[in-house]
Amino acid sequence: QVQLVESGGGLVQAGGSLTVSCTASGGSFATHVMGWFRQAPGKERELVAAITRYKTSTRYGDSVKGRFTISRDNSKDTVYLQMNGLKPEDTALYHCMAGNFLSVRPEEYNYWGQGTQVTVSS
Repeated sequence: QVQLVESGGGLVQAGGSLTVSCTASGGSFATHVMGWFRQAPGKERELVAAITRYKTSTRYGDSVKGRFTISRDNSKDTVYLQMNGLKPEDTALYHCMAGNFLSVRPEEYNYWGQGTQVTVSS
């Protein structure tokens, strides 16, 4: 059973930057594809970014391409999401998720954390 704990969320002004982190425990972090999904009130959960086990491939949601970067450090069991050029529409609860496939579908991930709130003010 993998436990995921996110951190680093907060309030930031539009145009600013923020990095959120997710640390895993209870399983083999390096064997999992890791993803960040977000969910805003009244909206479905959507892929932000995902990265394969050995960092060979990444995938980004269309709305964040060129602004966000996902990375991972398997020695620290941690995945990061660096967010630049933040917009008010990026406001959401950001969840870290772990799975076996590089998928845009949250239901294809096996584990997820409680989330960290990111709020972007205009």
